[in-house]
Amino acid sequence: MAPNPQRTKLLIDVGLFAVSQVVLWYAFKVVMNHADPQRSKRKESKAKAQETLGTKLGLDLSSLDLTEHEEIVAGEVVAAEDIGVSFKDVGGLDPIISQLREAVIFPLCYPQLFDSAAGLFGAPKGVLLYGPPGCGKTMLAKALAKESGATFINMHVSTLTDKWFGESNKLVAALFSLARKLQPSIIFIDEIDSFLRERSRADHEVTGMMKAEFMSLWDGLTTTNDTRILVLGATNRPNDIDSAILRRMPKRFAIRLPDAQQRRSVLQLMLRDIKLEDGFDLEGLVRKTDGLSGSDIKEACRNAAMVPVREYMRKNLANGQIDVEKVRAGKFDIRPLALRDFFQSDYATVESETLD
Repeated sequence: MAPNPQRTKLLIDVGLFAVSQVVLWYAFKVVMNHADPQRSKRKESKAKAQETLGTKLGLDLSSLDLTEHEEIVAGEVVAAEDIGVSFKDVGGLDPIISQLREAVIFPLCYPQLFDSAAGLFGAPKGVLLYGPPGCGKTMLAKALAKESGATFINMHVSTLTDKWFGESNKLVAALFSLARKLQPSIIFIDEIDSFLRERSRADHEVTGMMKAEFMSLWDGLTTTNDTRILVLGATNRPNDIDSAILRRMPKRFAIRLPDAQQRRSVLQLMLRDIKLEDGFDLEGLVRKTDGLSGSDIKEACRNAAMVPVREYMRKNLANGQIDVEKVRAGKFDIRPLALRDFFQSDYATVESETLD
């Protein structure tokens, strides 16, 4: 029986139409992927997540079965080997470090030792570090990430924000689902008051939804006592944080300006590798640094340590250049650090050398 030409033509037209629709769908998908402003961000986060989780933490990514949003959040995971600060590098905060170890790190990482039916011995769900700027809050968080043994997620608010409606909530949900997969986990939010500030009617709808999602996943209806996720926040404006957030952070450590003993510890830590002149008056320097934060003391030590170096350079310049070979060979003699070098401006140094 001869084929019907009209029927053959109809089948060919249907086939061509189907092929054209498939090609159009793939072309549309390619164009949209390239036009997506978040494409490079997702690609970068995925590569970073593979490096941190797979290479540095030794986790099997195939067994984790991360979603697209979890891969974005996984880019914020910090490996302990990437942090060069330990508790030994934090001066003057020994009582707080001891409490963090006993009340936070041990219950979080060794739950079998702190088992209780009522969960009284477990780690708190949140810890807040607050105090003036430059007193060591972020440095303490770095040391905690280095020595806790828990998965440390350094969460940036920009990672949780997205221009598409509903995506921010999915990223918040991915943050806690990833933390559960990698528990024990510590979610660190620096300047937490900028994200979880007091709620008001003036808040944008998306911001309000993000806060509600964050709080419900942090400590809500579906959370249990055996969840080992800790939210660590740092701020210098604790009064701006929402009361519901503060309720979820029962452990709060006030890190204030260092007293004399703490300043002495910080100075000894900063100057441990610096050659000091005979009879260096450390107690006099402790008194001179009264009212300074730990960051201010570090900057004062850095400026003072540069004074002998600048003096040597100015006395050994040849045609405006330093003898590089002499420096590489270690044939330079820098005088020991003196108390007079502290709080000395560059202008005062140049002026004194001119008068001499």
